[in-house]
Amino acid sequence: MATSSYTIAANDEHGQNPPTEGKRTPVMPYLNVRIYENQFNRPTKNRFLEACLRCGYNVYDVKPEITDASISTRVARVNRRRPTILVTFGYNAFGSGNNFNSARGITTFYSSRNPYAAQSRALAEDLYEQLVMGTSQLGRGVENLIDVGVLGSVNCRSVLVEPGFMTNLSEAKLMIDPDYRIEVAEECCKGICAYLGENYIGRDVLADYPTLKTGSRGNFVRLLQFILNEYGYGLTVDGVFGSGTASAVRRFQQANGLTADGVVGRNTWRSLLVLPPRPTLRRGDRNVYVTYLQQKLTSKLYPLGTPDGVFGAKTQNAVIEFQSENGLTADGIVGANTWARVARIGGGRS
Repeated sequence: MATSSYTIAANDEHGQNPPTEGKRTPVMPYLNVRIYENQFNRPTKNRFLEACLRCGYNVYDVKPEITDASISTRVARVNRRRPTILVTFGYNAFGSGNNFNSARGITTFYSSRNPYAAQSRALAEDLYEQLVMGTSQLGRGVENLIDVGVLGSVNCRSVLVEPGFMTNLSEAKLMIDPDYRIEVAEECCKGICAYLGENYIGRDVLADYPTLKTGSRGNFVRLLQFILNEYGYGLTVDGVFGSGTASAVRRFQQANGLTADGVVGRNTWRSLLVLPPRPTLRRGDRNVYVTYLQQKLTSKLYPLGTPDGVFGAKTQNAVIEFQSENGLTADGIVGANTWARVARIGGGRS
């Protein structure tokens, strides 16, 4: 596990609620909406921070607010905190933004104006290598951007990651695929570990997750608190498993059909991370796996409304349409065969 002397900062470009104008896809077919860039940037940043916590790093969220923040504000925050590394998440575009085109692929960026320019370039190369090896995306290379403040004006090693083009339909769909967000985040964490010479701890091996309960302390408690906050529990991420964390764990367990004992063992970790084996789902179910199913179907252009964790009529109809268009039994029940097809990264309607 990495030493606590390293602090990894993460930044997401642009904002939501209200969204940053202009940073969005063309109108998505079937969904009839535009996807804003920050709908990818922010959740991917959060998955990256989770990965860094799991690997033992201190972390710093440069832009925790969901609204936009100026570059000067974010640069000032970084320079006050003085992290070891800053990783910024963005998504590329080409052309007017009104129509889809064939531009595609992954690029990482550094700035020759950064006070650690050579180190930033080496870091960008390490992240790029992991992203190209760990995803199915085209690699476009490592580039120098001299006029981007979060690259050139911060007093730490800094990189920008753009793992796709929002003006390419296939890559626009990836922006809202929860597994692609995780894939990008994990490959970036692997790049950080390679750059710092530290061990990477994988996301999917539950044996690596300790059992946590009242009185536990440390980075895995921070990870737990961070994930629970993603589900809306509003905890202070302090690494101390106190009464507030125990209450949030019990509420999460109860909402997801788990033993509500406030102890975070393998089954609770599995649900928190939405890991396989995934349960059979049908109309009337409510849990985090339903939310995941809804996100995957939406990313494949099967509209069902806002993912809310409730398997209702719209979700059932979307499942039946997906099954019928993919050679599956169209019964609206999500069993092993449907999970195997829907859980793939990418694909879907064109």
